[in-house]
Amino acid sequence: MHEPVRPARKAAAIFIFVTVMIDMLSFGLMGPVLPKLVKSFVGGDAAYAGWIIGVFGAAWACVQFVSTPFFGIISDRIGRRPLILLSNLGTSLDYVIMALAPGLGWLFAGRLISGATTASMTTAYAYIADSTKPHERAKAYGLIGSAFGLGFIIGPAIGGWLGTYGPRVPFWAAAAFSMANFLYGLLVLPESLDVAHRTPHVDWKKANPVGAFAFLRKRPQILGLASVNFLGYLAHESLPIVWVIYCIARFGWNTWQVGLTLTLVGATSVLSQMLLVGPIVKRFGERRTMVLGLAFAALGYVCFSFANGWVVVAGIAVSALGFYMPASQALLTHRVAPNEQGALQGALGAVRSLTMIAGPLLFGWVFFHTIVSDRDWLRGAPWMLAGLLVVMAIPLAIAVTNRLDDITVPETAIDLEALNPEV
Repeated sequence: MHEPVRPARKAAAIFIFVTVMIDMLSFGLMGPVLPKLVKSFVGGDAAYAGWIIGVFGAAWACVQFVSTPFFGIISDRIGRRPLILLSNLGTSLDYVIMALAPGLGWLFAGRLISGATTASMTTAYAYIADSTKPHERAKAYGLIGSAFGLGFIIGPAIGGWLGTYGPRVPFWAAAAFSMANFLYGLLVLPESLDVAHRTPHVDWKKANPVGAFAFLRKRPQILGLASVNFLGYLAHESLPIVWVIYCIARFGWNTWQVGLTLTLVGATSVLSQMLLVGPIVKRFGERRTMVLGLAFAALGYVCFSFANGWVVVAGIAVSALGFYMPASQALLTHRVAPNEQGALQGALGAVRSLTMIAGPLLFGWVFFHTIVSDRDWLRGAPWMLAGLLVVMAIPLAIAVTNRLDDITVPETAIDLEALNPEV
């Protein structure tokens, strides 16, 4: 099997990192001001504004669910560069629309466009698979994960500051960041998928969620690893849905204390993925790193469920070692051909979007029915459920991988046919 073209220019890797960070930073910029802007459109009705924001979030996830397989398949045909640049340009124009929105209809349209343009960012994951050697992918995906974390840490802080000058100012800033990244990419980003490794035509049957899941079902190992990702993603949805209101309701924390813990969650996750994933994968291999990360993630959720106050901080530290996702992503890329990396990432994006739709409903329901319990231990039910989901992923992760997945010698070629006979 021929090796795909791997751009050597360091600027390309930096661009992907910055693109993901800016994408998340721009998303975070809106956090402090979107509720205020929506509230201004509904006559100051906070309850109705909260419901509208929930609808916005669900619609955004639904658009992602539909769009990610499409962009993945298209990138296997025309290459990664056009779609990554299109994502940056589209995101910039989207924020302009939201900055100028005269009412809820335009704001809602902006969120739908954002869901579509952000969906094409799954192409960035395919770009990493194209442009890195197999034994380096887990480290690269760890760095991309840290870019997500940095964006979420920095974005709300900048958004809150800019929001003091007006609720629309952060949207203009987000548009400027995305446009600057688009222009930068025009200069420095090479194509990662050469013509010889592209699909000869677009398989439209795969360019939708149904086709994407059929693509995953074709190979048991890929379906198994995608299911590990699903369980991990679903468990992770407990954090954005429950964390703030849980800490306030159970511990009586104020907004400053809650904000500090959120910053700590982001900072420890960034440092873990940036500094630890590469060395640990090099030492133990991707399979063992994945299982170890799942175990730490489950333990972190257990700490949250039985915590009383500042014990939560210990849970945050443990959770930071739950770095199973970069290793899982790398293992998946080893099991498909170069001209299927986009299809794979599109399918995984659909899996992620599905958890973003189901997660809020699931964990919101569990929180609602247990936080008022007179049994203190039962109030931690959302975290118990999250931990159980991750525990369920551990035997599955072991079952669908094998000893070849723990090869750590860089010079050893990874035999795709041995890992998956159907490749």
